[in-house]
Amino acid sequence: MATSFKNFLNNDVTSTRTLLHEAIPITGSILSGTYNNPAVVYTASNADTNIKNFSHGLFQSVYDYPYLSSSANHIFDITLGYSNNSELSAAANVQNADKINIYNQMAQLLVGHDTNGNIRDFDEDGEHASGTKVRECVFVNFARLLQKDELKKGSFNLQLGVSGSFISSSTEVGKDKTEFNELMAISDYGAATSYKINSPAGEYGILYATGATTSGTKALASGYGTAVGLLYYQAGVAVLTASIFQGKDNAGETAGLALCSGGIGGSDGVVAYTKEGLTISNALKSVSISGSSDSFRHRFYDIDFNNTTELNSTIYFCRASHNEFNYSSNPTYIDSTSQIRVKNSSLDQPTSYITTIGLYSADNELLATAKVSEPLKKTPDTELTLRVRLDY
Repeated sequence: MATSFKNFLNNDVTSTRTLLHEAIPITGSILSGTYNNPAVVYTASNADTNIKNFSHGLFQSVYDYPYLSSSANHIFDITLGYSNNSELSAAANVQNADKINIYNQMAQLLVGHDTNGNIRDFDEDGEHASGTKVRECVFVNFARLLQKDELKKGSFNLQLGVSGSFISSSTEVGKDKTEFNELMAISDYGAATSYKINSPAGEYGILYATGATTSGTKALASGYGTAVGLLYYQAGVAVLTASIFQGKDNAGETAGLALCSGGIGGSDGVVAYTKEGLTISNALKSVSISGSSDSFRHRFYDIDFNNTTELNSTIYFCRASHNEFNYSSNPTYIDSTSQIRVKNSSLDQPTSYITTIGLYSADNELLATAKVSEPLKKTPDTELTLRVRLDY
């Protein structure tokens, strides 16, 4: 028990913040293929065992292992919706109320309300007053386990397969091809310095689609660098405009995401592209949320980003001047004759050995202790400064 205390001065305490980053790669094989039954056609009966669909049908959860396994980790959720202001909104649509409620819930959380108390629609460029409204969206909600405190700005990359057909499990795979003949690259380019802060959920950046494809010859339907969504860093939510999922009708160009009967990319995930296929508008109106989430998930080729762990620290500089802490209150410091054990003669200087530092409250209650790696000798001709760091 300490019997003498020393108060900290203003220059004895400081605070720091350290950002720790971890690379998170998520391959398309985990999202759609690693844990499904070996069947050519994807159906509900051979669904991926790492994908969990709920009875409410409002979203789909993705795990890195079969979700019934004790080793499974939740990766992200997929859902979609449209605004009540969207031209697609109609009472006869499949899950119409659910899709509107999902959009409103996400918009209320991420965009907030206007001066009249109405929920704002998502903006393509983040400018609430003048921006182009995004009223039909796909939402990817990353688990806190992966994103930690936030996604690192400028590190997000998503590749979507936008070729005419999903060719996984076909004889074409292996002939210098991926599961798709063409990929769309989506990233938050420049967000490290140009992110926006006008969101109640924190900071966010704009997602842009680039012309990156496997062939390198076809231009994107949306054009190079076109804004295709928003990425909310602290919330860990990617908002993609549904317009990127529309295939291009021009002959020989299938740079947009092909839509066919059954939903985005088809409910079985392996249907061929057709210009007469289901449009994104019809898919949002006539396909369930779980069905469209299935098809969208089968278009993932790769996701990678860096997460961020914010480490806040308070550093205490514990200073022992030459005339301080040269004696110990430990009962074993003196022998039965009241002589200091560490002195060989009466002429020797008083000596103590520092092993522990205690941090006390204003009323002298012990709050924290710090141990040194080895006892530190303290005499009247030495001064010590010990640095104690508390992380939280």
